[in-house]
Amino acid sequence: MRILLVEDEEKLAQSLKKALETENFAVDLALDGKKGYDLAFGEEYDLIILDLGLPLMDGLQIAKEVRAEKVTTPILMLTARDTLKDKIAGLNTGADDYLIKPFEFEELLARIRALLRRGQKEPETVYGVDNLTLDPTSKIVKRADKEISLSAKEYALLEYLLRNKGQIISKEQLIDHVWDMELDPFSKVIDVYIGYVRNKIDKAFPDQKPLIRTIKGLGYKIG
Repeated sequence: MRILLVEDEEKLAQSLKKALETENFAVDLALDGKKGYDLAFGEEYDLIILDLGLPLMDGLQIAKEVRAEKVTTPILMLTARDTLKDKIAGLNTGADDYLIKPFEFEELLARIRALLRRGQKEPETVYGVDNLTLDPTSKIVKRADKEISLSAKEYALLEYLLRNKGQIISKEQLIDHVWDMELDPFSKVIDVYIGYVRNKIDKAFPDQKPLIRTIKGLGYKIG
């Protein structure tokens, strides 16, 4: 899942980016409102975390512009503005949630996950196909009741495929949702990581049917 974090306090921003990446999110960071605005319209995100008091362009204006263009990406406003008037203004502008600084990372994470669940037509507690399961709460992946150890990026890749099981997922979609904007779109890293995941969930179970398929010229499909 890919998040846009728009926060001008660089120390806090870098700390949040690192913490979210340990939770298997891909995070793009903007340290001012103008860059945040450009990324919000130029890239595809699963969630936007948006500060209000930003240089160059205020967070309320960014949210207003995003909603005016019918972009439905969930917005979580993260700000030191703690009055009821400020909160109402943020929610009325189009935010889906509002968290006041200072905050505990665990609360931020819980709110992020709640917002991401809202976008699912039928929320699942465990993702799976055939005898492969992935539990997003415990981060445990199993096939044929055997636990599989995955790196953070391998886990994020598999989770995205399972969230979209039965669909063909292009490399561009994987870049948009699993990697951040620093990934070169011509890089072979997607193929490499698909290979890593295949080795662990398919080749490690030779008596089971392969689950990840390459659809030539289109992308990948699980199921």
